[in-house]
Amino acid sequence: MDVRWWAVVVLAAFPSLGAGGETPEAPPESWTQLWFFRFLVNAAGYASFMVPGYLLVQYFRRKNYLETGRGLCFPLVKACVFGNEPKASDEVPLAPRTEAAETTPMWQALKLLFCATGLQVSYLTWGVLQERVMTRSYGATATSPGERFTDSQFLVLMNRVLALIVAGLSCVLCKQPRHGAPMYRYSFASLSNVLSSWCQYEALKFVSFPTQVLAKASKVIPVMLMGKLVSRRSYEHWEYLTATLISIGVSMFLLSSGPEPRSSPATTLSGLILLAGYIAFDSFTSNWQDALFAYKMSSVQMMFGVNFFSCLFTVGSLLEQGALLEGTRFMGRHSEFAAHALLLSICSACGQLFIFYTIGQFGAAVFTIIMTLRQAFAILLSCLLYGHTVTVVGGLGVAVVFAALLLRVYARGRLKQRGKKAVPVESPVQKV
Repeated sequence: MDVRWWAVVVLAAFPSLGAGGETPEAPPESWTQLWFFRFLVNAAGYASFMVPGYLLVQYFRRKNYLETGRGLCFPLVKACVFGNEPKASDEVPLAPRTEAAETTPMWQALKLLFCATGLQVSYLTWGVLQERVMTRSYGATATSPGERFTDSQFLVLMNRVLALIVAGLSCVLCKQPRHGAPMYRYSFASLSNVLSSWCQYEALKFVSFPTQVLAKASKVIPVMLMGKLVSRRSYEHWEYLTATLISIGVSMFLLSSGPEPRSSPATTLSGLILLAGYIAFDSFTSNWQDALFAYKMSSVQMMFGVNFFSCLFTVGSLLEQGALLEGTRFMGRHSEFAAHALLLSICSACGQLFIFYTIGQFGAAVFTIIMTLRQAFAILLSCLLYGHTVTVVGGLGVAVVFAALLLRVYARGRLKQRGKKAVPVESPVQKV
């Protein structure tokens, strides 16, 4: 049994060994380009910042620096390691959600249309560009096949830099609550967010975009399993029903669609492992952000803190690998890629702002419905633009998945109306 499992891992990390004579899409040039090796190199780069930072935090805590420290560095160390407990007079209440009774129904409908349009445009454009950047060549001519962009970490950096700028401007221009969380606590959510984004981009080299979207939609299943096994949490009957429907729908899609052209079982397995990594890291990000909100911070402050450390980690790792200059040179060689990457980052940053505004105005249930519909539209748009084939059975499976997701939203809303404690909604601060 152990030998078989090891063989699966080897085939996933070295897909060319299991290609069976077929040429997988975008084969790696050397073993240093294999996704598993690059993941380890990236993780080592992040550890070169996390480990010394963790040791410094422990040192300052053991020395009771908050009581004994002095000097120019004291405010910086206090903010990074200990935080600032906000006083009651310093707290700025967040803007309450505007109720429908306070404005006309027409104005509420226009605001809802604005939120839905903003979310759909931002994330549908983001999805189309994501697939274009990671699966198509740049600079192709009649005599040259062009070259593909392969460094997912550089793309993550571009997204995070623009999101950091947008969050920073929002913090400066709009009044925020007094910040009390130790800055170092953002680094954990930031690390998992960077890794989840890297796995998401990297998975597109091995599986189709519709498969990736369905994998995200079925994230509720491993979350429920972990809650049952680890936390001994109990669930309602409708939760088990919707989880079963999601698993059936995903199975129908995967079993009926067949492999992508020029792919192999090994490359598909690599994509599924990367998607599993995305789900695991993203789940940790959401749970850690939920814990950080106990400090009464705003969503924009959370966005700034997480993206600050994300930029620090990715810039440091890229510099250590010498990949930052190569990514910049690729942008210089291909202006089309530079435009795509910039627009991708703009959609990512604006999408997060639309998330905050939509939830603040209409609540998490309305936001979840809009984003669920966005996932369905993303699959349809990807099939139309990039030629993914979906059979009738596969399309029915997709319909079952999204019907189950909408049923979850409806059931949660009914529980809330009856005064029962509903399942917590996943933190939406970082969705991409």
